[in-house]
Amino acid sequence: MPLVVMVVGIVGIVPVIVCGLGAIGPSTGAADMLAALIGYCAVVLSFLGGMQWGFALRPVEAGGHAQPWRLVLGVVPPLAGWVALLVALVLWSWLSLLLLAAGFIATVVTEYRWAQHGMGVPGGYLWLRWGLTAVIVAMLVTVLTLRLLGVTVVVV
Repeated sequence: MPLVVMVVGIVGIVPVIVCGLGAIGPSTGAADMLAALIGYCAVVLSFLGGMQWGFALRPVEAGGHAQPWRLVLGVVPPLAGWVALLVALVLWSWLSLLLLAAGFIATVVTEYRWAQHGMGVPGGYLWLRWGLTAVIVAMLVTVLTLRLLGVTVVVV
């Protein structure tokens, strides 16, 4: 895995950490930080769906055929992110956090299963995905748990 891929991936989770910490803080901006966390995670989840399109279309470059079922499954993460955004707007942010965490787990497990069957996931990619997913899901679950319990954390 090229170093630039790892660095960009790690930098990409900085907003998750910053917004997550802000969402559990005692400040009046905690609700805004929660909205920013949900929005950013929905965008990242959509990106993961786009990655599946890239994997599905790679055989076309080699003169083969696209994997249509993978193209269809590539639409699921953006739809899940969109539903999470809607849920946060009209129902409960806790449900949105839960949906996002489930979406991240489902995408990495799906990619892992495809890799087990030799379906074109680049070497080293899954290690990065598992690591980044673990951090994102841990932050979403932490925010969810602390907000449900009514606990605020002072981050210095």
